[in-house]
Amino acid sequence: MKLRADQTGNRGLPMPLWLQGGLEAAQAAFISAIVVILPLVGVWATDGFQDRNVDSLARLGGQAWLLIHGVPLELAQVNIGTAAQPGSGLLSLFPLGLTLIPFLLSWRAGRRLARASYTDQLWQAFFGAFVVYAAFGTATGFICRTPEVGINLWFAMTIPLISFGLGMIVGARREAGSWSRLIGVDAVAWLAKTSQHSRWAGSYVGSALKAGFVATMASVCLAALLLAVTIVWHWTDIIAVYEGLKAGAMGGAVLTIAQLGYLPNLVIFALSWSTGAGFSLGVGSTAGPLGTAVGPLPALPVLGALPAGQLEFGVMALALPVVAGILAGWWFLREGENHFDEWLSIKIKARWFTAAVSTLFLGALIGSVAGLLGGALAWIARGSAGVGRLTEIGPHPLWMAVWLAAEVGIGVVIGYAVGPWLERSQKQREANLDEAAYDDEHA
Repeated sequence: MKLRADQTGNRGLPMPLWLQGGLEAAQAAFISAIVVILPLVGVWATDGFQDRNVDSLARLGGQAWLLIHGVPLELAQVNIGTAAQPGSGLLSLFPLGLTLIPFLLSWRAGRRLARASYTDQLWQAFFGAFVVYAAFGTATGFICRTPEVGINLWFAMTIPLISFGLGMIVGARREAGSWSRLIGVDAVAWLAKTSQHSRWAGSYVGSALKAGFVATMASVCLAALLLAVTIVWHWTDIIAVYEGLKAGAMGGAVLTIAQLGYLPNLVIFALSWSTGAGFSLGVGSTAGPLGTAVGPLPALPVLGALPAGQLEFGVMALALPVVAGILAGWWFLREGENHFDEWLSIKIKARWFTAAVSTLFLGALIGSVAGLLGGALAWIARGSAGVGRLTEIGPHPLWMAVWLAAEVGIGVVIGYAVGPWLERSQKQREANLDEAAYDDEHA
């Protein structure tokens, strides 16, 4: 990208990388703001807001833009429900689905900046982008503060950089193709300087970390499937809530968009539910596979899919993280090398003992990795609605980590133990197919 010297199309001086990074950041900020404010404009145009002032609409759009970036909003006291219960607090339950909007825009910006930069110059483009995006967040927080909604300017300046910076790094890495081309560090050459024992230990730990990630992603996918089945099963209840709200076409569309924005949060809630840790929908409420006990809830259609009462077959959901652990154990058997088992076999000759200890240790290691990742997801997905008793929503990160680690660890032990049998069965099937194809060819 270069600055044009005139209108003839001739190119002049190259654009400085810091300026190009700033322009990319400004573009991502404006596009994400437009995407967020358009549904609000639709509700405003159909008389969906009591305050018809354009300034109030703009401030609401800015507050929504900060919320999808994870910036908490300080809500003033309001009256909630028929009991006129005063409630005030921090609105920190942000929609992970809508956070994908700035993430994808920054991912695109990161790719473009990596394409325009040399390895030792990329920091200039990133510096300009971060400065502009931080300034945009600070300005938005300053302008959109109201007596009803308070915004910490330090949070408004720094927190949006998390999703934006992550997208920039992922996009630049995708364009560069490797970390060595991106940051100028050759990992292969660095590893070649280490000892063989260090490489073996690093290979073992690296494979275990990847297996823990596999277990976590498999658990999330199974939880998403569980959530989809639950929504379909309670579809009539969800439609009944929609009909009771009478929000109209535009209001129903915006409500649906908001629920889709919180869909990743609900997947993490379902993951915690399937582990047995459960989750909260308000102070003093619990929802778990053995039963649900919650108080009055907001009239959100998606909450109609919440299982209620005692669940006879809810305990079967505990098998989902175990299945994810089995997949992770099998994956480690296929992709990793159990150097700890080899080292232990050299030290101790009793094979029955070394095999059992190394497998249990592998299950504990991969389960711990999955538990840490699951706890981090729970911490990101949970939050506060800022009003009344809805100040605790979502799973408890510690209990989520403990339950997920234990169940995944059990699954890893099973998967790693039965993996050789599965591999032999698969190879036998492949051999039979090859033999059948050979016979057909020479028939």
